[in-house]
Amino acid sequence: MFKEPMNLKPAPIKFGTDGWRGILGVDITIERLILVALAATQEMVCRANTNLSKKVVIGYDRRFLAPEFAEAIASAVRANDLEPLLADTPVTTPSCSWAVIENHALGALVVTASHNPPEWLGLKIKSPIGGSVDEDFTKAVENRLLTGCKKIPISGETKKFACRKKHLLALQRKIDIPALLEGVKRMGLKVIVDSMHGSAAGCMQDLFGSQSHEFLTEIRTVRDPLFGGNAPEPLEKNLYELICTTKDLASDGSPSIGLVFDGDGDRIAAIDETGRFCSTQLLIPLFIEHLAGVRKLPGCVIKTISGSDCITSIAEEFGREVIELPVGFKYIAKEMIVRDVLLGGEESGGIGFGDHLPERDALYAALLLLEAIVHGGETLGSRLSNLEKRIGVSFYDRIDILLADNNTRSNLEKCLTQDPPLFIREKEVKEVILIDGCKLKMGENHWLMFRFSGTEPLLRIYCEASTKEEVRKTLDWAKQFIIRV
Repeated sequence: MFKEPMNLKPAPIKFGTDGWRGILGVDITIERLILVALAATQEMVCRANTNLSKKVVIGYDRRFLAPEFAEAIASAVRANDLEPLLADTPVTTPSCSWAVIENHALGALVVTASHNPPEWLGLKIKSPIGGSVDEDFTKAVENRLLTGCKKIPISGETKKFACRKKHLLALQRKIDIPALLEGVKRMGLKVIVDSMHGSAAGCMQDLFGSQSHEFLTEIRTVRDPLFGGNAPEPLEKNLYELICTTKDLASDGSPSIGLVFDGDGDRIAAIDETGRFCSTQLLIPLFIEHLAGVRKLPGCVIKTISGSDCITSIAEEFGREVIELPVGFKYIAKEMIVRDVLLGGEESGGIGFGDHLPERDALYAALLLLEAIVHGGETLGSRLSNLEKRIGVSFYDRIDILLADNNTRSNLEKCLTQDPPLFIREKEVKEVILIDGCKLKMGENHWLMFRFSGTEPLLRIYCEASTKEEVRKTLDWAKQFIIRV
């Protein structure tokens, strides 16, 4: 089941759940990236609304060669008689989405590999409404690549703009920062922010201004294309320093919270005062309680198939419809365009809010989380404990297994879709859901799910249960199951 040595033959250009990604220097080269940018901007022109400008936003993260590649693809934008707007510094992906709306742009091209390992790079494409383009758009781009792009890149000077600054100013208009500052100080709350060396570094300090030093500390802020040797993904295993720092502050008697963002600032997780890792599986119910119960905002709740059953429970408590979709925020974004949505969230850390963007924005989520804590006057751990008393205790984990080859994947897919297991550790499977992968439900808040990654050669195995021990044993069973297959 283990991955073979790196294949030095470039993979075909295929878009996954959010963008095209691959190994830098193998799959992602400047020549291939320019071709994809040419095809993407051609498709933007083809679908352009007459109310839009001829501008295309170009952003990039802090990965190796990302700034240089972003500058290079501006030539592809000019080739289609469009105006490239290049961010003047590494930026979060949500800041590019905001820039699209603010500039009435045709879309955005963001050079990033998001949360993937350091050796990866990629390209995300944003639509005129700021969200990720849909599957129909990316299929059209792939088809254009197959037929050959007839345009020649045009070199020239590219206009740069303050993408990061404009996004932060927009967030300051959406959140009452002075009131939030007052509440944080009143609680004596200490906030530790871990940007994982990514593009969100320094943003929280800039949002709170000169008073941020009184309560906020940021770690891992310097640019490091190796991300300290780990993928910049907000998982517990990658957050030792943040967990220790948050616990140490709490042990001194100060209420504390740790916030973490992924490499391109669209995913969030948190650490409570006890050092507990809080993924969006735990945070989304708290957001629902705050937005529906306190802010009284309208809209349904959208969750991906891998989301916790607790999300459904709290949403129904507030009388909100719950829609379950495949993994990938582009599916959530599509619904956010056509209906009132309170929020849409993924288990992997992405949350979009109906009063903001049809896209994930970890900085906006962080501000709302602090607002919820300050309004309740309780620490994150206390708030989550009170929620658990109402909707039940639930534990969750995910493991990723590198696949040896496509044959392994094909065999597993065939087995799971055509002959899924009827029992898991002697517990009867009561429902099989094949929306995305294979989800096996054994009862309320108890399920196991197999799903193949859309961006990496991985099998993701998810589990939710009422105890940590049950989660561990179920995942162990799952690992043995795929070995047998």
